[in-house]
Amino acid sequence: MSRNEKPHRAEGLVPAHVQEGFDVRCEWGLSGIAALAPASDVVVVVDVLSFTTCVEVAAASGAVVLPYRFKDDTASDFAARSDALLASSRDGRGYSLSPASLVGIPAGTRLVLPSPNGATISLAAPGTRTIAGCLRNATAVARVAARSGARIAVVPCGEKWPDGSLRPSLEDWLGAGAVIAALDGSKSPEASSAERMFAAAGGDLKELVRSCASAREIIDRGFAADVELAVDFDCSDVVPVLENGQYRVRASRSRPT
Repeated sequence: MSRNEKPHRAEGLVPAHVQEGFDVRCEWGLSGIAALAPASDVVVVVDVLSFTTCVEVAAASGAVVLPYRFKDDTASDFAARSDALLASSRDGRGYSLSPASLVGIPAGTRLVLPSPNGATISLAAPGTRTIAGCLRNATAVARVAARSGARIAVVPCGEKWPDGSLRPSLEDWLGAGAVIAALDGSKSPEASSAERMFAAAGGDLKELVRSCASAREIIDRGFAADVELAVDFDCSDVVPVLENGQYRVRASRSRPT
């Protein structure tokens, strides 16, 4: 059993499902975070295209992001009660799930950002420290996660098929692998596989993400700038941490020159 292992009591799960015995673990989506979070000190949510990239870009300007469920009619009321603006889906107007729309957002802006994957999954582990990770801040996120405890769960969010089922996505697997590669400790086979995928990408990382199905869909809709922001690997030391339902910067360090 890993150091200070917490027992997991989720219905239908056995120790193997929570990758018991490893410090660094990795599992997909909403079910993955539900399984791993209770047995973890910290969770890293990875949604490269585009929720966690949006969070990093907004937080870098000093904004605060409030994740919210997608297509929920209560979002407007929640934004009003939270003294926050409500972002739209990626539609080219105002602040939205387009990372490019958040470049230069004024410091202090409070933004409710609904999304079907990253935002929803971020809210699924209220008792566990949660960090927003992406390719832009992978190494910085790993550093902060390691300071948060020995048991680290990395959760690639994935996308959804039209029927609502999980579509594991290459960009999130690579993003998860980038975070895991910067972590020490014993790693589950699932975590090691993500790390190896990231290592194998090497100098082709950006092109692999640009060419994957999720990115091509976004580019075809006219949002190529979003993909370029998302593939800028390790350009940022901004680490957004979810506290009281709000992502804000709690740890940042200047990059070495």
